[in-house]
Amino acid sequence: MSYLSKAKQNLVSKIGIDRAIGYTIFSRIIQACGGVFSVVFIAKFLSSTEQGYYYTFSSILALQIFFELGLSSIITQYASHEFAHLEIKNGKILGDEIHISRLSSLLRFSFKWFSLISLVLFLALIVSGFYFFESFNNNDVINWKMPWLILCLATAVNLIIDPILAFLDGIGFIADMSRTRLIQKTSNIVLLFGFLLAGFGLYAAALASLISISINGFQIIFSPKFSLLKILWKSIGTNIISYSKEIFPYQWKVAISWISGYFIFYFFNPVLFATDGPIVAGQMGMTLAVLAGISSISMSWINTKVPLFSSLIAKRNFKELDSIFKKVVLQLSSVNILGLMTFIFGIIIMVYLKTEYSNRFLPITAVVLLSIVTLVNQFVGSWATYLRCFKKEPFLLASIVVAGLCVASTLILGHAYGVMGMVYGYTSIVMFISLPWAFAIFKIKSSQFKLED
Repeated sequence: MSYLSKAKQNLVSKIGIDRAIGYTIFSRIIQACGGVFSVVFIAKFLSSTEQGYYYTFSSILALQIFFELGLSSIITQYASHEFAHLEIKNGKILGDEIHISRLSSLLRFSFKWFSLISLVLFLALIVSGFYFFESFNNNDVINWKMPWLILCLATAVNLIIDPILAFLDGIGFIADMSRTRLIQKTSNIVLLFGFLLAGFGLYAAALASLISISINGFQIIFSPKFSLLKILWKSIGTNIISYSKEIFPYQWKVAISWISGYFIFYFFNPVLFATDGPIVAGQMGMTLAVLAGISSISMSWINTKVPLFSSLIAKRNFKELDSIFKKVVLQLSSVNILGLMTFIFGIIIMVYLKTEYSNRFLPITAVVLLSIVTLVNQFVGSWATYLRCFKKEPFLLASIVVAGLCVASTLILGHAYGVMGMVYGYTSIVMFISLPWAFAIFKIKSSQFKLED
């Protein structure tokens, strides 16, 4: 092995990149870079008003949280706990029939439940979107109705596909599913840019989303994993995972935490759209989009470890669990800081050069504050992920309180001081309430859960 090959291998080992993380990171990098480069395309091919619609679309589509209710992540955890006692050999799942049957019941429940919920989501998004944009639309020139309908359809289809990917993550195919998501995100970015160049306007994001999500579906249907799922579907026995007794007592807590997350992360844009107009909403949306891209890259380190954490907990191997977790948190925080610093300096350079694109972001003070919040949320999210792998949700009360404070802060300070009031209020809540409370929960519950499990 050459010196360069050894150095590369040592670097990869030190920063903790395996195949699953590699695909996921590449996927998130493409998504993040797509978000950054889309600034150029959106600024060139969409007006400031259309930009506001573009990002407000995303905030309203996030209402799917109220329907998905955190169940996809729960599916991965429950599948991992059952699969810890099984193995895949020659295209079949082998092991204790009790665990195979319980896994089969989980697959059946997931598909039936999400098929129904996706239809309800489709109708709800159409109604809520039309009501919102008709109520606050002061520009009849913008053609938003048909793009909105297409986006609603794409979101509903994705709600059927996403839990299948989550289930396959849980039974050991996390690297393959990361590759599947990589192809979907890459195709989405390429199609988005292509449609923007072709002058499709707001249709660009809608058509790109629908086509790329369809590609995801075809990847599953025409892969060997689909045959495995069909075999597993037929392997149902008398032992099943009871939704009412096993999943629901845990899910309702996660669901409330996820719903609270909507009001923490997605509430800004609709409020700004309604109060300050689409241009300011677009600035907030574009800033948050880049920060979300950076966050999604760094959080790949821990999100890809959920099946491993769940399996180690099922085997009560807590020493290895904690060792891996500490290493992962150090790695992801380093990556996050690097990404945030790059973004902040990028904004400073654009402002200094007085480029037209600098006006598409929030003022630099707001960017810095939101970047700090993004870093803090990495730690909070990591602690929450770790504890949820125990199939428990200790962040329920904290999520509700923080969400309530964010809603109040956004409405009150936003009305009084505009977008900067929102940013200062949000930063204060995260720094002085969310962070210390989350750390206390993590320290107390991590020891408690190990004794209970």
